[in-house]
Amino acid sequence: MGQSENEQAAALEAQHGLPPGQRLQRGWPVLHYGPIPRFKPASWEFQIFGATADGVKHSWTFEQFTTLPRTEVVADFHCVTRFSMLDNRWGGIATSTLLDLVPPAPDVTHVMVWAEYGFSSNLRLADFAATTSVLATHRNDEPLTVEHGFPVRLVVPQLYAWKGPKWVRAVEYMTADRRGFWEERGYHNLGDPWREQRYTYQEEPGDGPEL
Repeated sequence: MGQSENEQAAALEAQHGLPPGQRLQRGWPVLHYGPIPRFKPASWEFQIFGATADGVKHSWTFEQFTTLPRTEVVADFHCVTRFSMLDNRWGGIATSTLLDLVPPAPDVTHVMVWAEYGFSSNLRLADFAATTSVLATHRNDEPLTVEHGFPVRLVVPQLYAWKGPKWVRAVEYMTADRRGFWEERGYHNLGDPWREQRYTYQEEPGDGPEL
């Protein structure tokens, strides 16, 4: 006799384990700050700027961006609002591909990921460059919906999901850390779900720049 949906979910949760304070989620809630942007392919571009190795800003049109080498990773998704989704198949462009195309200067330590309406999220370079980090265009073989970040969102599975903004437009290479949108508004600068780094008051010395 086959397992029920609840039994299958429980078995998956037991196999993987969840970060502290998280619960297994069926379905994908829509959460974001501000309005959903209109996608205009003719004017859309993706940029990498800041402390690049060659000192030059690089950009791709939407058509050029869609021709970059693609990858697929299977990884979990942990939201700071306490839900987790396991074994998602994310398709898109590996962050390592961008780092190969536009190497950062040797003294780069962090990146700021910029999205529509000036939204931003800071990450350590090592987290951005991780093998499971991807600029996702698809989930489970389906294109992202606009509510979930179409045409591209960053997915950094080892961190809480707010560290991976929807509607990404640029990556800035930085030689020092600087807080992003939610990090300036009470969220932890690092965002490790396994250490339950949810809020600024939990930060320890060295976790981030002073507010």
